[in-house]
Amino acid sequence: MFKKLDILILKAFIGPFLAALTISTFVLTMQFFWLYIDDLVGKGLDTITIFKLIGLVSVTTFTTALPLALLFSSIMTFGNLGESFELIAIKAAGIPLIRFMRPLFIFSIFLAGIAFLFSNNIIPVSQMKLTNLKYEIIVAKPAIDIKEGVFYDKIDGYVIKLGKKESNDSVIKNIVIFEKRFALQDNIIMAESGVMRVSSNKKFLEFVMYNGWRYQERGLKNTTNTEFTRMHFKEYKKVFDLNSFKMNKDNENIYDPKMLSVRQLGKAIDSIHNKDSFYIKKTRSEVAPYLRFMVYKDSQQYFKAIKNLTPIKNLKEIVSDSLNTSIASAVGYQFSSILGNIGAIKDTYLDNERASAFHSIEWHRKFTLSIACIVLFLIGAPLGSIIRKGGLGTPMVLAIVFFVLFFLLNNFGEKFAKSGEWTVYKGMWMSTAILIPIGLFLTYKAMRDSQLFNSEFYYRLLQPIKVTLRKYFKK
Repeated sequence: MFKKLDILILKAFIGPFLAALTISTFVLTMQFFWLYIDDLVGKGLDTITIFKLIGLVSVTTFTTALPLALLFSSIMTFGNLGESFELIAIKAAGIPLIRFMRPLFIFSIFLAGIAFLFSNNIIPVSQMKLTNLKYEIIVAKPAIDIKEGVFYDKIDGYVIKLGKKESNDSVIKNIVIFEKRFALQDNIIMAESGVMRVSSNKKFLEFVMYNGWRYQERGLKNTTNTEFTRMHFKEYKKVFDLNSFKMNKDNENIYDPKMLSVRQLGKAIDSIHNKDSFYIKKTRSEVAPYLRFMVYKDSQQYFKAIKNLTPIKNLKEIVSDSLNTSIASAVGYQFSSILGNIGAIKDTYLDNERASAFHSIEWHRKFTLSIACIVLFLIGAPLGSIIRKGGLGTPMVLAIVFFVLFFLLNNFGEKFAKSGEWTVYKGMWMSTAILIPIGLFLTYKAMRDSQLFNSEFYYRLLQPIKVTLRKYFKK
């Protein structure tokens, strides 16, 4: 059963924790809207859509806000108790700091479990709905996603660049459109001004452009004989199909590892790793046909006959000069085909390796953010008992410093894991491996009433040095 001391510490902790959790969630949610504020304001979004967007973003940031709230509230709680001398009285009664931290440590373990269940069951669904909602907004208001001076490539087969957009996002200027045809050259459309709108059925994005040029190069492949066409227009209408990225509420088909649970991520990782037979079949079907000698690899009689032949030192002994050009051309074609097919297989393999890394990162993230609740509490609680200052000033500064350290270590490790420089396990658990020793060190110092953050201690420590330096300079 909980004793009065445990109830005291929990009551002192709950208030700051709920306040810190609310503030942390609000700040992290606003971080999302800071990125899209220019595109969301004045776009005619209804109130229900805005509140739905806020709610989904808040849910997805919950597991990140929880460790920050635990860190800040633990520093603030123990700092308040130290500032009011309650912590000293408890230690004077013979109660060690570890016993005093026990109820909050158990509470942090409980919150770590809640964070894992939340990230495993609720956040995947919220992430899927958030992705759907963002794409629905993009389809309904494509001007939200197409920004000035930025190449937009989310419509298949096209890259769009707008020089300027008016405040209503319908009137556009300095338009450049690249049509990616994978031919000799991309077709280009350039116009001085135009109007951008979505069709009534929301299946097409329409550009009505004025006073521009259309450039096009046509011709057969593997030839330099091409035809370049330049056409001037006063008014030109270009229609883009939005089905390539449209999202429907009944068909949530955008795939992202963040939308999967631990079990689903494990199955996806296993299926990606079990693709060796796929590469073997693909190599046999796309590379082996160009290697003619592979036909005779199991023919013992053929190789016995080869041994009895006199080796050829020069190809010109059996091939005439008139055939050299055709043979060289055929050999070049064979090698280019082999290299192209091997390159395609290599790209597929690297894509699968990246997909495996991304799935593994999301699998580890569900555990690292949960463990972060315990790790940051082990830093916050002894830190508060050492500084012995409550309020919002010093605890807020220290909480931000250590959370930024955790955030940077986590991001650096994740980037190293994505780039393949580190293993996923090493990159995702780097922040935990570094912060746990810091937490244990601070706990050790707090148990021995360390003056680690006491300015008077350092003043007294440096005073003899200052006196010695003064005597030296007087001489």
